[in-house]
Amino acid sequence: MLRMVLRAPRTPLERDEVDQPPPLRAHELRLKVRACGVCRTDLHVVDGELEHPKLPLVPGHEIVGIVTEAGSAAREFAVGDRVGVPWLGWTCGECSYCRSGRENLCIRAKFTGYDIDGGYAEGTVADARYCFPVPAEFSDVSAAPLLCAGLIGYRSFRLAGEGKRIGLYGFGASAHIVAQVAHHFGREVYAFTKPGDLGGQEFARSLGADWAGGSDERPPHELDAAILFAPVGSLVPTALAATARGGVVVCAGIHMSDIPSFPYRLLWEERTVRSVANLTRQDGREFLPLAAEIPIRTTTTPIALTEANEALARLRGGQVEGALVLVP
Repeated sequence: MLRMVLRAPRTPLERDEVDQPPPLRAHELRLKVRACGVCRTDLHVVDGELEHPKLPLVPGHEIVGIVTEAGSAAREFAVGDRVGVPWLGWTCGECSYCRSGRENLCIRAKFTGYDIDGGYAEGTVADARYCFPVPAEFSDVSAAPLLCAGLIGYRSFRLAGEGKRIGLYGFGASAHIVAQVAHHFGREVYAFTKPGDLGGQEFARSLGADWAGGSDERPPHELDAAILFAPVGSLVPTALAATARGGVVVCAGIHMSDIPSFPYRLLWEERTVRSVANLTRQDGREFLPLAAEIPIRTTTTPIALTEANEALARLRGGQVEGALVLVP
């Protein structure tokens, strides 16, 4: 089985082959990987910004695969089923967070492509209890970004509240999905890209954005909520300044540069700043059927698995429209 392996942070992934697959535990599925999205979180792991990953590590947590073998207790799926594997790979089910419906905050959680080998490979193993059926409406490649960019975007959208005008800072994989969800629910979308990124702004308009401009611009109307997908801490005060009284600024990334100090008047008038951490299985149960109903159209570029380093370099350089997807 071919796989791309991280041996140490801030080094290129290495091509590796494994002859003997590991034995399955009771709740596990063995999967033939059909597609795996390239997520910014993968970049944070490879670049050493998320510390203490399992090493050596196979990255990747936007996995679409076919079940080839099921453990003795893995009754959720059968051989031949197509499943999606997200970032959340396992929780303890015992801590106060798990018992209160907040498994995304589990103190012993394990994450795919970080604590557990992921999908930058021809095959992988996943806990069936944390996998989702993939709607038939999506191809393997088009479904892959839904497993993180879509799920985290959906959770961020829900936490942004019921406001009419939503600003999306950083118009990449997540934002191009959330824009479609927002329009489905009758919201207005204001897209913010890197200053001068006219191509990104045109991409946002092609997906129905009501306005698109640089992150250094003020939108034509005050925002009821803003979601920050760009991992840039200085955008927090920028978004607060563009947000109306009582508005919400949601920081959707797992990693962000430091937030600079800002005057209290930007936070005053009951504005809120909050973060999003991981996802719950309930998010997946809600979002994937909704994505098929809308239907979400993901913009993807398939890339050979062996070109994973090139894919990460393109993402690092901001040279991506929509999402990149590795295909074994």
